Amino acid sequence: MREATPRHYLMCRPTYFDVTYAINPWMNPDKPVDAALAAEQWDELRRLYLDHGHTVDLIDPVEGLPDMVFAANGATVVDDRVLVARFRHAERAAEAPAYQEWFTSRGYPEVHSAEYVNEAEGDYMVVGRTILAGTGFRTDPRAHAELERALGRPVITLNLVDPRFYHLDTALAVLSDTEVMYYPGAFSPESLAILRELHPDAILVDEADAEAFGLNAVSDGLRVFLPDTATGLARQLRDRGFEPVGVDLSELLKAGGSVKCCTLEIRHPAAV
Repeated sequence: MREATPRHYLMCRPTYFDVTYAINPWMNPDKPVDAALAAEQWDELRRLYLDHGHTVDLIDPVEGLPDMVFAANGATVVDDRVLVARFRHAERAAEAPAYQEWFTSRGYPEVHSAEYVNEAEGDYMVVGRTILAGTGFRTDPRAHAELERALGRPVITLNLVDPRFYHLDTALAVLSDTEVMYYPGAFSPESLAILRELHPDAILVDEADAEAFGLNAVSDGLRVFLPDTATGLARQLRDRGFEPVGVDLSELLKAGGSVKCCTLEIRHPAAV
């Protein structure tokens, strides 16, 4: 029997959301963005989290940072130890100090500033006591050893090879402390072999559901919040005993982000 575990999330309102530059294949500055609809869709995701018993904190958006809504990229948090992101692209670089200040001002005991480029939970997936770490397009592979030192967890490197899936959180999602789902075509042969060895019973997602950003999902151990267009994946999840919760974030997808991108999980030390 699967059970949901209450989670603690950090989110950022899309107050200044827009697509004014292109730093991934999904972004097109010539395609109009409906800011009001983006805010409405984001509000629905936040409401779903709250309605299902999760805690949601908010970081203030900063004018001039249209991608700050994608809070997952701001930091990685394990046992209240924080490694703040260092963004690859100049357009997002100023987000890192905002996250540094948020965690520092709230008294987190260890808030580390990154030396190497890492885009936090965009490329870092916590699976039980292990962290799967992506590289290939954004995060510097040298950042993986830095992550291991800062957060005290073993890190396993996975290489991404398809530019459509430029962050690990577009190609793989964590379902529980032992289960993941992923799109095989996003990974190098060597990394695919690692995933098959670590997770032989993983849900394998087809290209259509991956392109719908179905893997940009958040699981509480029972419910899986994911784009409502990933219908085949929703069926696969039901077959495994999960409860898919479809969400429409079509406006935010214009910037290459969906459910997981909007959601930074704050992992506190386990109660003894």
